Amino acid sequence: MRQRPDAELVRRQVAIALAEDIGSGDLTAGLIDAAANSRLEVVCREQAVLCGTPWFNAVFHQLNPAIQIDWKAEECQRLQPGQLICSLQGNTRALLSGERTALNYLQTLSGTATRARHYADEVAGTGVRVLDTRKTLPGLRLQQKYAVTCGGCANHRVGLYDAILIKENHIDAAGSISAAMHAARELTADGIEIEVEVESLQELREALEAGAKRVLLDNFSLSQLRESVMLNAGRARLEASGGVTLETIRAIAETGVDDISVGDLTKGVEAVDLSMRFL
Repeated sequence: MRQRPDAELVRRQVAIALAEDIGSGDLTAGLIDAAANSRLEVVCREQAVLCGTPWFNAVFHQLNPAIQIDWKAEECQRLQPGQLICSLQGNTRALLSGERTALNYLQTLSGTATRARHYADEVAGTGVRVLDTRKTLPGLRLQQKYAVTCGGCANHRVGLYDAILIKENHIDAAGSISAAMHAARELTADGIEIEVEVESLQELREALEAGAKRVLLDNFSLSQLRESVMLNAGRARLEASGGVTLETIRAIAETGVDDISVGDLTKGVEAVDLSMRFL
């Protein structure tokens, strides 16, 4: 379930982003009268899902707490071309200094949420969860994972610290699937999820015999996925992964798997076309 991002975390993230852009000071904004005030509007130029308003707000409020932001659309709302998203009023220098950082957040996270919405719509009615991966933009992991949920999909593990995913190299190093799973159980505290990746039906059998409760089926064909569902018989939660696209995800969902993980949700994001203009 989607949760609003922690306000203190947002503040820290925005502080880093502003330091990256403004550094020792906005030289160009110094051309503007320090006492000047302006009014701006942000308009969406294409169909999209709005995401990133907490970061957008934080950018301007860190620069000048007196800036007023009036949102005309809600977080996670579908947007239409030409739709007014929000209006801003306040110190002109602060508005100009924060414009690019604020729009970078809003465009990128709305792009992530929009892509997630497309994938969620494709599997509607199947009961399948569409999951993200760790293939996120560096420094934007938590923001993009939040955007994924805003678009109607779900999060896989956040990082290497909150769940175990036993992959091919781990299995090779441990000696077998059962050995890797045994080691994972020995090292893992209660409540930490363990998932094992398999590349064949035989490896799926080994994982199930070892007591796996969650299995990732890597690059299985549709027929292999259907056979895996029959072999599994509800014993473990099955996740399909590997080369999933908008064109193929519906057929994968209809094989009966429980989850489908999609790297494209976060790694191939196109920024939503937004325009900020002075009035």
